[in-house]
Amino acid sequence: MRGIATSAPEIKTQTERRRRRLRRAERAYEFGFRASAAVAILGIVLVVAFVASSGLPLFLKVNPLEFVLGSEWRPTAGRFGILPLMLGTLAVVAGALLIGGTTGIAVAVFLSEFCPRPVKRVFKVIIELLAGIPSVVYGFFGIVLLVPFVRTHVGGSGFGVLSASIILGVMILPTVSAVAENALSSVPNEYRLAGLGLGATDWQTVWHIVLPAASAGIAASLILGIGRAIGETMAVLMVIGNSPQMPTSLVKPVGALTSAIALDMPYASGHHQTALFAIGVVLLVAITLLLISVRTLRARIGGSR
Repeated sequence: MRGIATSAPEIKTQTERRRRRLRRAERAYEFGFRASAAVAILGIVLVVAFVASSGLPLFLKVNPLEFVLGSEWRPTAGRFGILPLMLGTLAVVAGALLIGGTTGIAVAVFLSEFCPRPVKRVFKVIIELLAGIPSVVYGFFGIVLLVPFVRTHVGGSGFGVLSASIILGVMILPTVSAVAENALSSVPNEYRLAGLGLGATDWQTVWHIVLPAASAGIAASLILGIGRAIGETMAVLMVIGNSPQMPTSLVKPVGALTSAIALDMPYASGHHQTALFAIGVVLLVAITLLLISVRTLRARIGGSR
């Protein structure tokens, strides 16, 4: 009893020491997390401030409406209309979303609901490999194989919206399928059992129960795919044709916002360089508005349930 009595203060002291060490560790972790978040926020603020300060001075010379709605992009001649570049970007992104978005969601449904586990592992490895391929390799594949194929079997020069949409569709497919598959897998299994218990088939259960339950995650996967498609430069640069004209055909060369920046920045100066930074401002604003609209839509969907 005396040994136990004499050891009690020591045990209490050791317990207090452990608590102090845990508090110090928790404070250190909290400080590290806060510092990481601050660095990330600061980096975003600096990027936005740099692009805005470099691009906004153009609007002292050019009317913003003329810049956005102008139909002629010839910066060396003082023409700074980016409407053809914007429409070319929208056409390519829409085509990529139609190809890669629908295919990615279909792949996600197959992997989540119908694919045997051993086959699922193989498919996931293949999808990860697709995500890891550099964009310049996709562009090289497009120039060597896709462009001649489109030229021979569809028409035109092979460069244009169709080729760029196919390449971007393949590039965004891993992102869409991975995020959508995670969303579908997170749906509780009780939802599926309830649908099957009511007499629905496997496909009816997926279509009417699982997909609506995972709609927010699927929307997020499409948003990420759109962001990847809008920001992609090298692959688009190599297959789109880089002709700043209105997109009137899937097989005619057009231009894109990112490809115009990549093409002109090495030799641009003066107002030309400022106009390229202004295109960066337009891209930032477009992505911000897209995220805000999608968040609002998701909030309305969640509130209506």
